Amino acid sequence: METKAISKYMKVSPQKARLVVDLIRGKKIEDALAILSFNAKAVSRDITKVVKSAVANAENNAKADVDKLYVKTAFVDPGPVMKRTQSKAMGRGAMIRKRSSHVTIVVDEK
Repeated sequence: METKAISKYMKVSPQKARLVVDLIRGKKIEDALAILSFNAKAVSRDITKVVKSAVANAENNAKADVDKLYVKTAFVDPGPVMKRTQSKAMGRGAMIRKRSSHVTIVVDEK
């Protein structure tokens, strides 16, 4: 029985979040949490929370055995982009895009 957890509107670009999510896809939960804890990227803390939430959902809602869980699917979708302007030389302006992400983690028993 697969269970999932979704974190929406994370304040990180999807490109940066995908670098971390690609590391844990298909791994056992223990291995995935170990990889995330030793990863130097700042987004790995937020992804750790999503993985732990998916494990808690599987344990409480689906009565799954935590030792048999693995990350079945993990993906990052782009969220809304906040657009800001920055003043530039000679009266011009430049667009600054503050990107956000939606992270989905699906866990299942082996």
